[in-house]
Amino acid sequence: MSFWQRTRALRWWIIAIVMLGTIINYLVRQTLGVVVATDAFQADVPMTKEQYSWVTGVFQAFIMLQPVVGYILDRIGLRTGMALFAAAWGLLTFAHGWVTSWQWLAVLRGALGFAEGTSHTAGLKVVSEWFPARERGLAGGIYNLGASAGIAIAGPLVAVAITWWNWRAAFYVAGALALLWVALWLVYYRTPEAHGAISPEERDLIRSGQEAHVQAVEGARPPVLSLLGRRNFWGIALPRFLADPTWATLTFWLPLYLSEIRGFNLGELAIAVVLPFVAADIGCLFGPALVLWLERRGIALIDARRWTFTLGALLMTSMIFVGGVTSPYMAVALLSVGAFAHQTLSVTCITMASDLFRRTEVGTVAGMAGTMANLGVLIFTLLIGALVVRIGYDPFFIALGVLDLVAAVLLWTLVRKPGEDQGRESGWIPILLGTILAGGLSLYYASGIAPAPCGFFTSFSACDVPVAMRGIWGFGLALALLGLFIEVRAQRNARA
Repeated sequence: MSFWQRTRALRWWIIAIVMLGTIINYLVRQTLGVVVATDAFQADVPMTKEQYSWVTGVFQAFIMLQPVVGYILDRIGLRTGMALFAAAWGLLTFAHGWVTSWQWLAVLRGALGFAEGTSHTAGLKVVSEWFPARERGLAGGIYNLGASAGIAIAGPLVAVAITWWNWRAAFYVAGALALLWVALWLVYYRTPEAHGAISPEERDLIRSGQEAHVQAVEGARPPVLSLLGRRNFWGIALPRFLADPTWATLTFWLPLYLSEIRGFNLGELAIAVVLPFVAADIGCLFGPALVLWLERRGIALIDARRWTFTLGALLMTSMIFVGGVTSPYMAVALLSVGAFAHQTLSVTCITMASDLFRRTEVGTVAGMAGTMANLGVLIFTLLIGALVVRIGYDPFFIALGVLDLVAAVLLWTLVRKPGEDQGRESGWIPILLGTILAGGLSLYYASGIAPAPCGFFTSFSACDVPVAMRGIWGFGLALALLGLFIEVRAQRNARA
């Protein structure tokens, strides 16, 4: 009898491998965020803040293709798909070390963004396949530890690389680590049904802990339009859309903020950028632990997750005060509280996909919700790049403190528990949201309140409207049209 069969703990080794993959995933994406704040990189690859926002924006635009990634993983299988995508992380990160212009960097970031869309999608599929319901929150928290750990490692990695060699070496090391992880994944990962090292008792534990409503239906494929018509999808996707800009701000802009506004040198930066992500790691474990604590006191799983999310949203208000404190160390402390709060609520919201949807749907749902999350990141990043020179960072910190409160309200309003009346498929949620975004922006610019007024019948391209604002307007219009299509389809199905 093998060690794993004796201990009946193979599932925890599997999630540890996933956590290590998440560490590497976020390490390779964050290495640029630290390198860009160094004098050596700026001398070799000069670019303005707006150009940097485009580089990060391209990454976010391609990582928004998570529905495609999720669908691929659902079709070809997690083991093969994850190996292919992770190998791409490594090769593309190697290529970052050869860049000489921001345009070439943007191309590589776009390709890396698409490949890295596997992180949360694959993690959720593993949690859904390998863990009973009562352990999913903790398992999700463990693999999400990798996100903040990977980002925290990037600072010291860049500092050591520059001290011993140059900034390009940081990308070579991160790329090599990704390729080593692929080998580890291929050696150890199988599904519970196919894994030779799992004990019959552990396999039975996993099967018995799977709720009936999440069990896979033989031969079933994720009905994408049907998923988009469910209120539970939007109940997860919209809070992620509002919450994820916090993570992107910490990932892409924190080193620049601390070096330019707070005056940190490279040595101080290597330490300071670690602290918020250490706090985020604690949040990854605190969120699931709080959910378990609430469950043991009789609160239903979904409600326990919503209360945990709400507490995180309340703690996120610490971000409002970052710009107002004079001490740079107090600013780092407030940012750390925000990072802790964000991961507390983020891991809670992400895990809900495996509570509310079947295993054959989880990859697609996670991918589409990830698209919404990264769309929020893209818009927020472009707004920072376009406006930070004019208005500074403070308004963005205030916005981050408020957005999660709105997200908590939506989570309570839209999500319905398994067993409750889910209502019919409907396109009204995206129709309403899209109309608010596109119509609200049109009124804002047409009313004369905006710094650059633009008439109702004047193209945004003919006015001095930031590209990010045009993107929000276009997204709102597309979302409303998508909702209209979903509603027409749902009405036809109801009459059929």
